[in-house]
Amino acid sequence: MDPSRPPMRGSSFRMPFGVRMPGALHGAGEMALGRGAQLEAAAQQKKPGKQESMASATALPSMFRGLGIETLPTRSLGQGIPPLGRSLIGRGMYLDTEAKRTQSTPIQPSFPTPEALPTGDSNISASLMRSLGRGELPSVSAGRASIGLGRASAFLTSPAAPPVKPESSPPAVLLEQPEKKEPLLKQGSKGKVIPLGLNLIKINCQNDAVYQYHVTFSPNVECKSMRFGMMKEHRSVTGDVTAFDGSILYLPIKLEQVINLKSQRKTDGADINIKIQMTKILEPSSDLCIPFYNVVLKRVMRILDMKLVGRNFYDPTSATVLQQHRLQVWPGYAASIRRTDGGLFLLADVSHKIIRNDSVLDIMHVLYQQSRENFQDECTKQLIGNIVITRYNNRTYRIDDIDWIKSPKDTFTLSDGKEISFIEYYSQHYGITVKEVDQPLLIHRPNEKRLPQGKVVRGEILLLPELSFMTGIPEKMRKDFRAMKDLTQQINLSPKQHHIALGQLLKNIESNEASKNEMSRWGLRLDQDIYRTNGRILPLEKINLRNNSFPTSEDLNWTREVTRDAALCTIPLNFWALFYPKRCANQAQELVNMLEKIAGPIGMRVNQPAWVELKDDRTETYARSIKSTLSSEGKIQMMVCIITGTRDDLYGAIKKLCCVQSPIPSQVINAKTISQSNKLRAVAQKILLQINCKLGGELWGVDIPLKQLMVIGMDVYHDPSRGMQSVVGFVASTISNTLTRWYSRVVFQMPHQEIADSLKLCLVGALKKFYEVNHCLPEKIVLYRDGVSDGQLNTVANYEIPQLQKCFETFANYHPKMVVFVVQKKISTNLYSAASGQFDTPAPGTVLDHTVTSKEWVDFFLMAHHVRQGCGIPTHYICVLNMANLSPDHMQRLTFKLCHMYWNWSGTIRVPAPCKYAHKLAFLSGQVLHHEPAIQLCEKLFFL
Repeated sequence: MDPSRPPMRGSSFRMPFGVRMPGALHGAGEMALGRGAQLEAAAQQKKPGKQESMASATALPSMFRGLGIETLPTRSLGQGIPPLGRSLIGRGMYLDTEAKRTQSTPIQPSFPTPEALPTGDSNISASLMRSLGRGELPSVSAGRASIGLGRASAFLTSPAAPPVKPESSPPAVLLEQPEKKEPLLKQGSKGKVIPLGLNLIKINCQNDAVYQYHVTFSPNVECKSMRFGMMKEHRSVTGDVTAFDGSILYLPIKLEQVINLKSQRKTDGADINIKIQMTKILEPSSDLCIPFYNVVLKRVMRILDMKLVGRNFYDPTSATVLQQHRLQVWPGYAASIRRTDGGLFLLADVSHKIIRNDSVLDIMHVLYQQSRENFQDECTKQLIGNIVITRYNNRTYRIDDIDWIKSPKDTFTLSDGKEISFIEYYSQHYGITVKEVDQPLLIHRPNEKRLPQGKVVRGEILLLPELSFMTGIPEKMRKDFRAMKDLTQQINLSPKQHHIALGQLLKNIESNEASKNEMSRWGLRLDQDIYRTNGRILPLEKINLRNNSFPTSEDLNWTREVTRDAALCTIPLNFWALFYPKRCANQAQELVNMLEKIAGPIGMRVNQPAWVELKDDRTETYARSIKSTLSSEGKIQMMVCIITGTRDDLYGAIKKLCCVQSPIPSQVINAKTISQSNKLRAVAQKILLQINCKLGGELWGVDIPLKQLMVIGMDVYHDPSRGMQSVVGFVASTISNTLTRWYSRVVFQMPHQEIADSLKLCLVGALKKFYEVNHCLPEKIVLYRDGVSDGQLNTVANYEIPQLQKCFETFANYHPKMVVFVVQKKISTNLYSAASGQFDTPAPGTVLDHTVTSKEWVDFFLMAHHVRQGCGIPTHYICVLNMANLSPDHMQRLTFKLCHMYWNWSGTIRVPAPCKYAHKLAFLSGQVLHHEPAIQLCEKLFFL
C-alpha cells in the first residue's frame, strides 16, 4: 500500500442512499424463494402470426371431476411475454418444512433501500397479491434465465388492481390445462442416427397436482412476517410443506375449498380471522411450480454441504490446491430444474470455481512496488471489471470502481439507524479482525432495480480489498503453457469422468435421508442415471478450392489440402513493408524466404518487401516508421510488423494506426513464433493464408444450395475498462452463391446495452454493397445473432427484428424473406456419445432437435467442432423468425455448412463463420481500438 497516502478528510460519514455492506445479516426465519427476478403480469395477449409452441394436454385424475372446476388454458410462453430475470418468485415467499435443517443466512439482495422492509419481510407489492388472490397467476417464461438461482435483488410487479373486498362466496377453482396447439415442426431427418447421453436427469412427479390458495386476513395484517407466523400456527391444517408469499399459498395437498381459521395478533391481542380459499389446481410440472422446485433443489444442495457461489454450488472442503500457481480449484455443480419438450428435468453440469490465494490488497501491494508514481492508475487498470469473492459469505462481486478516500475506519449506517465502522462491522458479524486500516475500499454497483411504484433504485456495495479474493485465471498464467496444462487437467473432464461426477451427485442425494425427504415432500423423484436418447450426425460437407474439391475427413480438418492447392482467390502481395527491430533481422529474412517458397502451392505471388529495420522496439519508433513509410510509399498493400515479446501496448498502437488513423491491412508477428526453424514452415503458411484474407482473397468454400442469399453475423462485446461499453460487430456476406466475401461495420453503444440500436446503418450499407457485387438484392436474409440469453429472446423478436425489417423500406418494393437465429454458446447442456457402449465425445456434426429443446421455439443443439479435450458442449440455435419457411433440415445443414467457413482455422468451429467474424471484429474494436475502424477497410477481413 501507499504509505504516503493523505490522511482521511472527515472521521466518519453516513452511507449515501442505497449503500450497504455485503453480507449484512438477515433475521433468521423462512427461506426466501427466488430472489433474483421480476415476475411480470401476463396480461398481454400473444401477437398474431407468432409460432405456437407445442404443448400436450394432460388430463388430471378423475379426483377433480364433479367439483365444478373450470379449465384455464395456459398462455403460451416465450412469445409475447416480457422477459424475466433469474428467478420467478419474490423475496417474501418462503418454503416451510418441518424437517430439521441447519440454519444458514438467506441469500440477500445486493443492496437495501430506505424503503425496504425490515429483514425477513417481503417486498411483494400488494397489488400483485390481490391480483394473484383472484385466481390469476401470471404466465412466465421457462427459459434458462428464469430459473437460475441468482442473488440479484428484484421485486414482483403487477398492474395495479383495486383493493379486494371480503367476498361472501368463494371464487371458482380453476384447473390449469395446457392450451392445445399445433406441435412445432423442429425435427430433421438427414444424417445417421446415433445413441446419445445427456447431462439431464428425468424428474418424475409423483403428486397428482399442486394446489394454489388465496389467504386473506381479517382485519388486515400488514406485516408479512406476522402473516408467516400466523400461518405456521396452523400447520396441523396446511401440513408441514408449504410455499407462502404472504397472500398466495401453494400446497402439495388438497384442502377443502374454503377453510376459516383463527389467530391472535401478539402486538395487541386482536383476533384475526384467516380465510384460505382454493383458487387453482396446477399440474405438478407447471411452469408456475418451477420456481419453488428450484428452491427445493437449493435446499437439497445445502443439506449436502454445498456452498452457493453465484448461481452454482461448490464444495470448498474438496478443493484442489495448486500451490505453485497460488490457486484453488473448487469442484461443484451448476444445477437447475427446467421443463423442456421431454418433460421435467434436472440439468446438472460439473463446474469448477478458480479461487486465487491472493487478495486484492496483495495485488495492490505488488502494483505499488512496480509503479509507485502511477499506482492508482495501475490499480484502476488492473482491477476494474474483475470478479472477486468474499470468503466470509462466498459471494461474488464485480469491481466497478475504487474509492481512494474512504477506509475501514469510516462508518456507515445500518438499517436500524445505528452507525458502525467497517472494522467494527466485520469484527461483530464475522469475527474478522481487519489488519490494514488505511486501505481504500472497492465499489460494486449492482444493476438498477425498479420498484413496483416505478421508482428506480441505485446503490453501491463497499468491499475491503483485504477480504476480497480474485477469481478466474490470471492473465499472466493464461500465457504460461505449463501452468495452463496443470489447470486444464483439473477442470477439463472427459465424458466418462463427467458421468461419474453426475452419478456421485445422484448417489449423494439418494443416500442422504434429509435430501431425499426434501425432494419427496413435493412429490419429486429423480431417475438414478442420466437421460439417454438418439441424435443424428449430419452428412459430411465438401470443401471447394480453386482447382479441386474434396470431402472432409472425420475429424473435419483440411490443413494439408489448403496448403498444397490453390485457394479460391488470391491477391498478389506486390507492395508490402516489413518492420522489425535490428536484433530480429535474421528471423525477418528467414520469414520472407519461407513466404516466397510456400506462396506457389497456394497460388499466391509474394514480392520482396520494403525492409524497414528499427533501431529499437519502442512503440514510438514503430509508429514513426509506419507513418513515414505510408507517406513515402503510396502503393503499400500490407504492413507486417515483427515485435519481441507479448507487448499489448505496442500491438494496440500498431492496430490503432493501421485500422483507424491510416487505414491499411496489417499483420503483427511475435518474433518467438518464427524463431524455431522446424516449425517455421507451418507458421509461415498460416501467416500467408491470413495475409491473403486481409487483402481481400478467398481461401475455400462449401456448396450453398440456397441462391440469392445473404448471411449476417452479429455479436456484442462489453469493454470492462470503459464502463462495460457495448460494441456491436456486424458482418454480412456480399456474394450470394459462395458466401466468400464479407462486409463489416462496428457500432458503439451505451454501457450495459446488449440489444443493438443502430442496425439500420449496418444493414443498409451491406445491402448496397450486395447490390454492387450481384446487381440485385438478396431474396433471403439469414441472421445469426450471438450474445443473447433466454430472457432476451422476446426483445430480439419484438425490437431488433422490426428495426432490421424497417431498413428494407429504403429500397423500393423490396420485401426479402428473413430468418433469424439466436446463437447461445454459454450453455450447460452436454452431449455424450453412447455408440461404443461407454460415454465418449460425440463426432462433429452431431445434432439434437428433440427432448431437451424448448417448448416455445423451434430450436436445436449442434456440435459442429472436433473436441480434443473435455466434454462436447454443443451450441444452441433458436429460430425466432422464419419467413423463408426453412425446414429443420435446411436450418441445421446451412448452419453446419457455415461452421466450415471460418478462414482463420482449417476446420469447423463452434459457431457459424459470420458469428465468429463479428466476434473478432467487436473484440478488436472494443478491446484494442476503442474506436470504429475506418470505412475503407469494411470489405476486408482486416480483424483476423
